[in-house]
Amino acid sequence: MSKHQYSTATSPSSTPLQLYTAGTPNGRKTHIFLEELKAQYGLTYDVHPISLGKNEQKEPWYLKLNPNGRIPTLVDPNRGGFAVFESAAILLYLEQHYDTTTKFAFDPATRADDWSEMLQWIFFAHGGLGPMQGQAGHFLNAAPEDIPYAKKRYVDETRRLFGVLQLRLAGRDWLAGPARGTYSLADMNAFPWVNGHAFTGVETLDEFPDVKAWTERMKERPAVKSGLQIP
Repeated sequence: MSKHQYSTATSPSSTPLQLYTAGTPNGRKTHIFLEELKAQYGLTYDVHPISLGKNEQKEPWYLKLNPNGRIPTLVDPNRGGFAVFESAAILLYLEQHYDTTTKFAFDPATRADDWSEMLQWIFFAHGGLGPMQGQAGHFLNAAPEDIPYAKKRYVDETRRLFGVLQLRLAGRDWLAGPARGTYSLADMNAFPWVNGHAFTGVETLDEFPDVKAWTERMKERPAVKSGLQIP
């Protein structure tokens, strides 16, 4: 028996998914999940690198796929060319349609609390880590003028959010699930931002030892290693 468990959507005869992306934390979270699905089920996908420096994400052809003009965007030719934007929405879409044995999430019908817990940590990262670290990175590395207040505000908030993760991960391996937790979308969604901590003003994770251990645990996974190399 094949090591892969196929559904119709992930069978060898299916058409590869199309991912428009770049090497940012939001891009990398989708890369990681697609690599996990590739290893688990044999899912195939094509990568289309988007040049953010050339504002390719603002071109008319791209805005037809993603009116927000950001990366990543997923196009699913197996479902009529359906397009999905927003990285967390892409993770949930892939989970719904391609994680056919629920290896990377929880069944909302039979494990409703675990499913809710996973969503809580996804939204925590999507509404907290991403925006705050994004602003910290901007004011530290890209702003045309030095604004100490802005730098301090967003670096301090990044540290506060890392503190929340430290509280959660104390005595745990993963963000969601019972006991020590279960590896899930919650971890994939948060990890790329935390892994970029130095760019956003937190030079080391030593003051957050359980967060640091979690990032090292993440980086041991083959799909995470390969996902970080895309595109």
